[in-house]
Amino acid sequence: MISGRPAEAEDRAVPGHWEGDLIIGTHRSAIGTIVERKSRCTVLVHLPRLDGYGENRQVKNGPSLAGYGAVAMNSALTSSMTDLPQQLRKTLTWDRGKELSGHALFTLDTGTKVFFAVPHSPWQRPTNENTKGILRQGLPKGTDLSRWTVEDLEAVALAGDNRPRKVLDWKTPAEVFTEQLQLLEQRGVASTG
Repeated sequence: MISGRPAEAEDRAVPGHWEGDLIIGTHRSAIGTIVERKSRCTVLVHLPRLDGYGENRQVKNGPSLAGYGAVAMNSALTSSMTDLPQQLRKTLTWDRGKELSGHALFTLDTGTKVFFAVPHSPWQRPTNENTKGILRQGLPKGTDLSRWTVEDLEAVALAGDNRPRKVLDWKTPAEVFTEQLQLLEQRGVASTG
């Protein structure tokens, strides 16, 4: 639970603490979002439809989100997070969705500890909820999100990361995140392994 999350994640003093969730589109399409709490830098996780989706009639209480299960989500999220230096993947706070039920394997693969928000408590992941509102300008509601390519998602995330934020003293998330990376490099500790 979120109560076990380190205090440094709460006050945003130390980089490397992330919040995540899904953006849901039509036809059970989805995109994963992860947002770094200190810089507000965003990574969008491409979730392609699983093979065979739509071939069989939908069953009540069947596979969720176009067949995206914990395995598909874990693979996509792990791929996105392991591109980051180890020092910038300390924790991830997620809602209680079953798409992250493979969190133990994710932690083993990335070294990122996972914490879960209390059900129906989006204010425990405020950075992600705010960022999803900004992202909706590029990913409108009522669209099939599976049509977006990895490159499209990178462009949407980059547009959001280059938008100045009052909370960052009018710097952009990209600028703050770059500063964090430079500090790690100066200390000689930035590694993705």
